[in-house]
Amino acid sequence: MYDPTHLRTFLAVAQTLSFTQAARRLGLRQSTVSQHVRRLEDAAGRQLFSRDTHSVQLTEDGEAMLGFARRLLEVHEQATAFFTGTRVRGRLRFGASEDFVLTRLPEILEGFRHDHPEVDLELTVELSGTLHEQLAAGKLDLVLAKRRPQDPRGELVWRDDLVWIGSEHLRLEPERPVPLIVYPPPGITRARALEVLEEQERDWRIVCTSGSLNGLIAAARAGLGVMAHSRRLIPPGLFRVPDRSGLPELGKVDFVLVQGRRRGAAEGAANALAAAVLAGGDRLHRGQRGGR
Repeated sequence: MYDPTHLRTFLAVAQTLSFTQAARRLGLRQSTVSQHVRRLEDAAGRQLFSRDTHSVQLTEDGEAMLGFARRLLEVHEQATAFFTGTRVRGRLRFGASEDFVLTRLPEILEGFRHDHPEVDLELTVELSGTLHEQLAAGKLDLVLAKRRPQDPRGELVWRDDLVWIGSEHLRLEPERPVPLIVYPPPGITRARALEVLEEQERDWRIVCTSGSLNGLIAAARAGLGVMAHSRRLIPPGLFRVPDRSGLPELGKVDFVLVQGRRRGAAEGAANALAAAVLAGGDRLHRGQRGGR
């Protein structure tokens, strides 16, 4: 009833909330993406997206289709691998940024380990900037992380707003330096926060530096200051700083998958894990609680 190609296209649009970005990810024309979504909507007899010239959003039926599409594609891939006799093997060095510590990435990795038991998976959790450096040095095979500004590399998983977050009871005083909670260099959100404050000629001071997301969260919950963070990944107990605070806008951030240049035994495993992350990408930012 549901064509796997149409389901993959639907997932790409649902995760990026953009027909243009989905087309780039899939290597298709935008008109083809629209056609795939329309045919899936015809097959379901329901509208899956509400869209206008400025935005794309999932409808209630679209939200329901997400889970079905993911499970259908998983079964389809398992059946294909079983009957073609293809087995993914080898050692795979996978790096994931600190942003995903509190997400459902473990569920995706657990499913991957179940489907590909002969892959020796090694996980590294680090800052996005550090992961990109390790990938370039040949120390990792696949990275899921934030993309540096103006960096064209990587397959888009989703695009999000960067926002200021902090304790619900935090009050910023306009005449005093902005208290910042940041990752150490080469943190991408750190660099962006400092850049926009400098552009606004706003004074700032660093009140907490930690390479651990849990460390930053603890400082923010204690009301020490504010931090730049992905809107759809706001941790429980923290909240978006109101616009009336006068803090400058941080812009967008891309979360991408980047494969290393080295090819060999890890290539098949990297491709398989990349496909699993892209198929289940909505799990990475759904079910997050906290922000407003």
